Amino acid sequence: MFSIITTLQSNLMTDSLKNLWLSTGFMTSLTPIWQNLIMMVIACVLIYLAVAKEFEPNLLLAIGFGMFIINIPGAYNVLYGTPSYTFTGPVEVDGQMINQVLTYNGVELSGTITQLAEILGLKFEDGVSLASQLNTIEHTIMYDLFSDIQSKIVISHEAVADQGLFFYLYKGVEWVIYPPLIFLGIGAMTDFGPLIANPKSLIMGAAAQLGIFVTFLIAINIGFTGEEAASIGIIGGADGPTAIYVTVKLAAQLLPAISVAAYSYMALIKVIQPPIMKLMTTKKERGIVMEQLRPVSKTEKIVFPIAVTGIVGMVLPSAIPLLGMLMLGNLMKESEVVPRLTNTAKNELINIITIILGVIVGSKATADVFLNTKTLLIILIGVFAFAFGTTGGLLIGKLMSKLSKGKINPLIGSAGVSAVPMAARISHMVGQEENPSNYLLMHAMGPNVAGVIGSAVAAGVLLAIFG
Repeated sequence: MFSIITTLQSNLMTDSLKNLWLSTGFMTSLTPIWQNLIMMVIACVLIYLAVAKEFEPNLLLAIGFGMFIINIPGAYNVLYGTPSYTFTGPVEVDGQMINQVLTYNGVELSGTITQLAEILGLKFEDGVSLASQLNTIEHTIMYDLFSDIQSKIVISHEAVADQGLFFYLYKGVEWVIYPPLIFLGIGAMTDFGPLIANPKSLIMGAAAQLGIFVTFLIAINIGFTGEEAASIGIIGGADGPTAIYVTVKLAAQLLPAISVAAYSYMALIKVIQPPIMKLMTTKKERGIVMEQLRPVSKTEKIVFPIAVTGIVGMVLPSAIPLLGMLMLGNLMKESEVVPRLTNTAKNELINIITIILGVIVGSKATADVFLNTKTLLIILIGVFAFAFGTTGGLLIGKLMSKLSKGKINPLIGSAGVSAVPMAARISHMVGQEENPSNYLLMHAMGPNVAGVIGSAVAAGVLLAIFG
């Protein structure tokens, strides 16, 4: 008796250890372990840049950690869960199925398979029991009756999804909820005063969208479809929410690559922009000191978001979700009558959405998606997108500097990409390297906020053409 108990305990322990091993990431990983390890190393590099180099840590830290955690072997099954699926195909039955309902010649019949067979005069071959194969899964029996009353039984079974945390958080991206909410917060933090005071800076913001359309042409010419090229091109706007918005609408299959590229390059803009700015401008141009901007009245600031929303909305309705929320946030700020809502939009709301969006964007960079030619090509094109965006703004900045006889510092043109306020700060810092007394931040904010509007308008144009 004792030996039997010992044997049973030993078998139980063996089975438990076997089940434990089969549940580890090494056995449940969807991709080869070496690919997971490569992605985890890449994620650690992003985290290092965020922590040690402080490259936009608000974005890069969450993206890097999301990329790290999702590439832990076996983590995807837990964080995103098991998807649902439906399988339909002909099977053999043994006549012992649960009660089903059949409509034949307008008469509803019910009973077991055997009983229905007798009623219809059909004969079914014996087969293996389905209960052991499809345990606890819903069954539906469908009959395809032909003129000779011969019948083929088809079993359709549905596996119920067991979804994880990230599956539900990702719905905010898939249903395009997060990007407009981010724009609401950006609007509540943005001062359009510099743009209103110097409307010419709108031209620089528009010129910086060159990166979008040049990148679009590059993508088209190397084999991407129009919808895919439009989604890739929007990376040049240096606006993560806009990139997500357009990609979900036009080429959702590219969302992981495009979102990672857009947010990663936004975080690395301190590295990308300065060399281009110094290459395209002279020491004298970088040292130009600009005159102080005129004061902007409260009335102008209140009218501006309403007017922009109305005008752009009528021309490009597809831009309203992003632009409308941006201007709503700004109207809340400038009206000064809803300080509690304004503070929530620019603090708690945007912070929460930024954390979730960063982690979820990073979590889409799985090894099977990231380590392929198309994804790597998109990330490479993303560099050109940012570079051409910066170049477009600088070229117009140089032209305006010439036309104004040296009153405009061309560096502020590089702020025309819509990375607010990162691009404006970079223009200011590069200018101060040449002239420590030069203060370009407020001047650069004009093209910078114009770039936000410009990227939303460019998104509307692309959606109107390809949507």
